[in-house]
Amino acid sequence: MQQLSHRLKDGKMEVAEVAMPVPARGQVLVRNHFSVISAGTEGRTASDARKGYVAKALARQDELKKVIRLARQQGWKSTLGMVMRRLEAPSPLGYSCAGEVIAVGEGITSLRPGDRVACGGNTANHAEAVTVPELLCARIPEGVSSADAAFTTLGAIALQGIRQAGIQAGENVAVIGLGLLGLLSVQLLRASGIRVIAIDLQEELAQKALECGAGLALSRQAEGLEASIAHFTGGLGADAVLITASTDSNDPVELAGILARHKGRVVVVGNVPTGFSRKEYYRKELELRMSMSYGPGRYDPTYEEHGIDYPAGYVRWTENRNMQAFLDFVADGKVKPGLLAGERFPLEQAPEAFDRLLGSRSTAGALLISYDTERQLTTRIQRSPQSPLPGQPGISVIGAGAYAGNMMLPILKSSGKLRGIASGKGLSSKAAMDKFGFAYATGDAEEIFTDRETRTVFILTRHDSHASLAIRAMNARKHAFVEKPLAITLEDLKQVETAWKSAPAGIRLGTGFNRRFAPAVVDILGRLPRQLPRAIHIRVNAGKLPPGHWAADPLTGGGRILGEMCHFIDLARCIASSPALGVSAGGLRQAGGEEDTLSAVVTYADGSMASISYFSNGNVNIPKEEIEVFCGGTVARIHDFRRWEVLSGNGKHHSGSSGKADKGHQALVGAFLKSIDQGTEPPIPEEEIFETMRTTFAVQRALREARTVFLTELLQEDIGTYTEKPEPESPAH
Repeated sequence: MQQLSHRLKDGKMEVAEVAMPVPARGQVLVRNHFSVISAGTEGRTASDARKGYVAKALARQDELKKVIRLARQQGWKSTLGMVMRRLEAPSPLGYSCAGEVIAVGEGITSLRPGDRVACGGNTANHAEAVTVPELLCARIPEGVSSADAAFTTLGAIALQGIRQAGIQAGENVAVIGLGLLGLLSVQLLRASGIRVIAIDLQEELAQKALECGAGLALSRQAEGLEASIAHFTGGLGADAVLITASTDSNDPVELAGILARHKGRVVVVGNVPTGFSRKEYYRKELELRMSMSYGPGRYDPTYEEHGIDYPAGYVRWTENRNMQAFLDFVADGKVKPGLLAGERFPLEQAPEAFDRLLGSRSTAGALLISYDTERQLTTRIQRSPQSPLPGQPGISVIGAGAYAGNMMLPILKSSGKLRGIASGKGLSSKAAMDKFGFAYATGDAEEIFTDRETRTVFILTRHDSHASLAIRAMNARKHAFVEKPLAITLEDLKQVETAWKSAPAGIRLGTGFNRRFAPAVVDILGRLPRQLPRAIHIRVNAGKLPPGHWAADPLTGGGRILGEMCHFIDLARCIASSPALGVSAGGLRQAGGEEDTLSAVVTYADGSMASISYFSNGNVNIPKEEIEVFCGGTVARIHDFRRWEVLSGNGKHHSGSSGKADKGHQALVGAFLKSIDQGTEPPIPEEEIFETMRTTFAVQRALREARTVFLTELLQEDIGTYTEKPEPESPAH
C-alpha cells in the first residue's frame, strides 16, 4: 500500500510503497477514502522539518538538552548517530481521515467490515489503509459523505474547545483565527444557538466566516474593531473567546483579554503562546482555559490503546463521543464541511499539496487527499534478490522501533543473514528493510513464522507481546531472541516455559540480558576470588519517565520493575553465580502508586547477597549505573560501564576502560547466534532466564506485600495453575 511520509532531516516528502498492517487486538483496519490536511498542525510540522539544523535545534530546545545529556553519557559519536538516524527516518503525517472498515482485531464488537468510519489520532495517517484503536473510530451516519466525514477529528477538536468554554445558548462568543478549526467552530457555535463574532488577519477568511454563520466578522486590522464588537454585544463584550489561531505572536491572547466581558472565559484551542499582559485579565477576573485536543481520553493509553471507555454518567463527552456528535451535526445539515473544502489531490500528488500549502497564503479551502479504493493492497513488500544468502537459514525481526533501529539492527546487519522484518508501522519496516538489507518487510508477523528461510526470530516489540510472540516462534520450530522482559505476567511466563520445554531439542530461547556480557563485567568476574560468597551492590539512577510513557503502563510495558530492573536482577545473578532463593523489597511511596524508586535484597544458595537500588528520583548529571562487588577482601567497582577497577586483598590494583558505555549488546547477540550456528550451549541457560524472571516477579510481590518472597512459592504456583491459552493473534507493533 502507499503512505505519505516526510523526513525531519530535510523535510523531503514522498509517497512510499509500504506493507499494509494487520489489526492487533482492539484495532480496526480502515481503507481510506479521504483525509484532510491540517494547515495548522501539519503545516507547522512540515515547515519546521524544512528548516536548517540550527533552526531545528532552536525550535526544539527541550530535545536539544536531552541530546546534550545523552552525549555526556554515551559520547558524541554514538549520540550523533542516533540523532541522524531519527532525522533520516520517515515519519507519517495526518490525523483526520475517513473510509471503510476492511478488518477488525480481536475484541472488536461495535464495528465490522463494510462499516464506514471517521478516524482520528496518531495512526489516522495519509495512507491507503490505517489501523486505528476502536475508540478513535466513529461510525459515519447515512447521508454523510466520506469527504465531509474526513473533517471529523478537526470537528471534535473544535467541539471540545466549545465545551471548555462552558457556553450557554444566546451568549456572544468571539473566535480568533479562522483557519479550519476556527471556521468549524463558527459553524458549531451557530448550530448551538450562539451569536458568533469572527476575527482573522485575512479579510477573505472573515468573509468566509459570514458564510459559515457568524453574526459579525472582522479583519484584525479593521477600524473600530472594539467598538463594533461592543455594539454587537450590547456593550457587554464577549462571554467567551475561543483562540483557534496558530501563531508565535501573543496578539490573539492579548486581544482576547480586551474583547472578553468581566468574568468572561478565554479558551486556547490553537497553537499560540500564552504569555500576556496582566492588566485586562486581572481587571476583569478572566478565566484562561486550555482545550486538550479531541476531549477526555486524549493521551490516556487506557482509553486510546486499551479501549476502556469512560462511563457517560461521569464523563459525558469523550474523544469518541465528540467525534460522533460532530458527525451528527453534519448529518442534520447544521454543519457543512463542504463549505471549507478546497482542492482535492490524489495520494500520489500529496507532496504537491503540501508544497502549495507551505508556498502560499492561499485561502481556497481545506486540502483533501483522495484514495484509489480499487488498488490492490498487500501485507508484504519485497527487495531483490529475495534472500541475501539463498539457501542459508536467515534471521528475521519483529519490531522496528527506536531501540531496534538504534541498537539491535546495526548489530544484526553484520551477520549477513537478515531475512524479513515485521512491524505494524509500514514506514518503519520499509525504512529498516532499505537501510539494513532485509529481503522483505511485512505488516503480518505470521509471515515470519511461516517463512522456511527464517531460522531465528528476534522479537523487539513492546513488552506485552513478547510472551505470545516467543511462543509462536518456538511452536514454529524457530529459535527466539526476546528483548527483555520475557513476559509481563507470571502466567505468561509459565506459558513461555511450557512452550520451550515442548519445543524440539536444540531450539534456543534468548533474552536481552546484555549487561553480563559487558567488558567491565567479564573482566571483574575473572579477578574475583572463586567459591566465596559475594556481596553485590547495584545502584541505578534511572530517572523519571515522561508522563504517559508506554513502558510505565502495566498493560503494555509491565512497569519499570519488569521492564528494566530485570536487567540488574540478571546481572546480580551472573555475578553471584548461584541460584536465587528469596527476595525482600521496600520502596518510596509516590503519587500514582509508581513502583520505580525501590531497593530489593536478593539472597542466593551459596550465601551471596545482592542489594539492588533502582531510583527514579535522582539527578541526570550523575552516572546512571554503579556496581560494587565485595568478596574475600577483594572489591570490584564498575562506573557506568565506562571504567572499572579491582582492588584485591593483597593490595594489587587493576583498572580498565572501554572508552564509551559498552553494556554488552553486541557480545550477547554474537554469542547467541554462535550457539545456534555451532550447536553449543546458549550464552545464558534458559533455566537461568526463567529463574531471573521469577526473581523479578518476586520483587514485585515482595514490594506490594511487604514480606520476603521465596522463589519456591512461584515455582509451586507454576505447577498448580497452568492453563492452556488460545492461539495468540498477529501483533501490530
